Amino acid sequence: MSTQKQELFDIIETLPEELSCKVIDYVEYLKFAYIMSEINAPSDLVIKSKEDLIQKLEEGMKDTESGNVCSLDEAFAEIGEILAK
Repeated sequence: MSTQKQELFDIIETLPEELSCKVIDYVEYLKFAYIMSEINAPSDLVIKSKEDLIQKLEEGMKDTESGNVCSLDEAFAEIGEILAK
């Protein structure tokens, strides 16, 4: 284990359980953000700000109301294609 990883581990070990869970959630977010930037994800999948999230959620709700949606199988197939690139 590298020195940096050991230092991070030691810090997390001293945190209360609730806070260490939040740290783990943040690390998962960072991993996801890194992967999304590395695969050059479509802009529809990247949330750039709180306002962008709200806009995307509103667009998604409008699409759902109008029936402009895909099946879960179609969604997973498209995600698989994106990740394969």
